[in-house]
Amino acid sequence: MMWELYLLLLLGLGLRSQEALPPPCESQIYCHGELLHQVQMTKLYQDDKQFVDMSLTASPDEVLQSFRQLAMTHNNSIPREELQKFVQTYFQPVGQELQSWIPEDWKERPQFLQKISDAKLRDWAGQLHQIWKNLGKKMKPEIFKNPERSSLIYSEHPFIVPGGRFVEFYYWDSYWVMEGLLLSEMTSTVKGMLQNFLDLVKTYGHIPNGGRVYYLQRSQPPLLTLMMDLYVNYTKDISFLQENIETLASELDFWTMNRSLSVSSGGKSYILNRYYVPYGGPRPESYSKDEELANTVLEGDRETLWSELKAGAESGWDFSSRWLVGGTNPDLLSSIRTSKMIPVDLNAFLCQAEELMSNFYSRLGNDAEATKYRNLRSQRLAAMEAVLWDEQKGAWFDYDWEKEKKNLEFYPSNLTPLWTGCFSDPSVLDKALNYLEDNNILTYQYGIPTSLHNTGQQWDFPNAWAPLQDLVIRGLAKSASPRTQEVAFQLAQNWIRTNFKVYSQKSAMYEKYDITNGGQPGGGGEYEVQEGFGWTNGLALTLLDRYGDQLTSGTQLASLGPHCLLVALLISFLLQ
Repeated sequence: MMWELYLLLLLGLGLRSQEALPPPCESQIYCHGELLHQVQMTKLYQDDKQFVDMSLTASPDEVLQSFRQLAMTHNNSIPREELQKFVQTYFQPVGQELQSWIPEDWKERPQFLQKISDAKLRDWAGQLHQIWKNLGKKMKPEIFKNPERSSLIYSEHPFIVPGGRFVEFYYWDSYWVMEGLLLSEMTSTVKGMLQNFLDLVKTYGHIPNGGRVYYLQRSQPPLLTLMMDLYVNYTKDISFLQENIETLASELDFWTMNRSLSVSSGGKSYILNRYYVPYGGPRPESYSKDEELANTVLEGDRETLWSELKAGAESGWDFSSRWLVGGTNPDLLSSIRTSKMIPVDLNAFLCQAEELMSNFYSRLGNDAEATKYRNLRSQRLAAMEAVLWDEQKGAWFDYDWEKEKKNLEFYPSNLTPLWTGCFSDPSVLDKALNYLEDNNILTYQYGIPTSLHNTGQQWDFPNAWAPLQDLVIRGLAKSASPRTQEVAFQLAQNWIRTNFKVYSQKSAMYEKYDITNGGQPGGGGEYEVQEGFGWTNGLALTLLDRYGDQLTSGTQLASLGPHCLLVALLISFLLQ
């Protein structure tokens, strides 16, 4: 009770414990400062991320002193050629601190491949299994000895990266990566990645967006507890859970103390969570874009804009029309207002984590803590039903707490509570199917669109992303209704065929896909589409494992409009 009163006091005063602290990253090279500003605004590199991923050849003090001298020589207006020469002298090319790593627990033929009936898909799954060897990274000892010379956050254990420009690990990506790794029977790799995350919580109190110091100001969708559950269910390693249960609790405390908000509905107050980063300044890895965007708004609004951009990055949806609704111009990124939304997915993830924590503590014999988390889940479930659920539409919706209304636009995240099991009425599973039909989502043959708005942002139409497919497919698959289960399978079939088709054409997996024109690598946003790709591979393997006896590599894709559902169901039964 005292803890709840303390939280309510913080909320009532509008305080956040982290706001009283200095920004976690104080580097005047990688996070803020004149050197960063001049290099990024001179645009020495097409991608701003390239510069902040380069390690130093000397100490930060020596580099900064040399830069100041250079700036003084040129009256703080350094010619491009001189600046380029300076960077070439004091910075190394990207990736020098990392070495390629082939996981020791990788094996040639994991057992799950035998479950895949279609020979072409089975061969493809074997090739996806091979990709883990290309995505493995290990930090060189010098990162531990001289951490200040790199933007990398030191991690003791090797890890799997997404791929492309992303040569460090990322928080929520890693959940789907771990699912794929466990199907590949790579338990040691998963345990090492989990330990890296747990170490980050012990050091910083939270898991940053990714494994770089410039990501420390923000986190990402909180899936650490789910990762632990995934690992423990596979390995039965209860001792590892027992050793780290308090660290799992600490990570959830971060979200409670720094990302909670009191919302009123029906005369009652509820505590829910949001994405919120109380720090201004441009994102270092997108510095010039953030600076240029800030020039389109009033000077007094720039710090708020940068804070909202960081909150959007924390959501994992960077960027989307989800965060532009209600802005002065909902088609412009400068209208972003992420922190004003109570997101369905974030609260569903936390609801799931609270249930898992209750189960963990029960398993470990700590009834008091088990009860605490069971009560927290009950409170959140009631809050989600009161604030986010819409009975008429049969789905949950992000809630704009500033304007006191739901965002009724379609996003796959609206069905995240199905995936997390955070609902009390089983009938919502079939209501969700009607919701998809009402929005014509089942007519898309190559994947579930991220939204129905084409804003040019990467987390909008026409892009489709692996984790969002999973939220819907596995959510629907929990239904007892054969009709709903069949739709889940057909959605899985569509996604697998899209991935397989593009792979057959380009010999690569991608972070996102354009689901128009037959399915292609995605586009939009701040950078070119990336190959690899960690979570896409992980979900593909998961679906191939789940539906391996049914999936086919053929080119005919299912369009599941409302009039086709019964036909699809009958066909399914006839083929069994």
